[in-house]
Amino acid sequence: MMKKITLLISVFLMTITISAQETGEDKWGSWAMIFTNNRISDKLSIHAEAQYRNYEFGNNFNQLLLRTALNYDISENAMISFGYGNITTDPTFIDEDIDGIGNFNEHRIYQQLVLRNSVGKLKFSHRYRLEQRFIEDLDTQHRARYFLRVTYPLNEKWFLTAYDEVFINLQEPLFGQNRLYGAVGYNVNANINFQVGYLKNHFTGANFDRFQAALFIKTDLRKKGRDDVN
Repeated sequence: MMKKITLLISVFLMTITISAQETGEDKWGSWAMIFTNNRISDKLSIHAEAQYRNYEFGNNFNQLLLRTALNYDISENAMISFGYGNITTDPTFIDEDIDGIGNFNEHRIYQQLVLRNSVGKLKFSHRYRLEQRFIEDLDTQHRARYFLRVTYPLNEKWFLTAYDEVFINLQEPLFGQNRLYGAVGYNVNANINFQVGYLKNHFTGANFDRFQAALFIKTDLRKKGRDDVN
């Protein structure tokens, strides 16, 4: 019996040690994303997105994020949104059958304001977001996010884009994370574009490198009997 107890304790301690060391910081992860904006009236549109995130390039599941929102255009350069997200997360780099920790689910409600402006050819987008996070069996947390994107057109088809986003917790610890991103984009037409880029995701004491591929689609559901996407 003592040998079995000793063995179990050894395995438990080994698992903790491996989990602490294996965070995946030295791996290139990948995020595959699709964003849609669907116009339903002159002032209202519906946002829908899906993001599939991996700890390693193309494998080792990290997170599935599904999000939607109702947008209201205050003006051509200002918009408010009220949205909901459902997020499934594997919190560890190591497979769950090794460390015994399974995925957890989060329900998220958010409100945001988006402001846009231009300086010459540069286009700026500022997003201010508040989130209420209901994390399964863990906690309810509140968070504020500020997102700044700048886009520069190279020609009618190709463009460069970059953003920085800071996450501030409304409880301790105050700093959540920071995301710095750069990409090259291609306009398929006025309603579809594709972006490929690099994201540096910084947490306190940890930095992750992520390859991103994103598809952006706009549709106009006011049109009847016509193709929504040109």
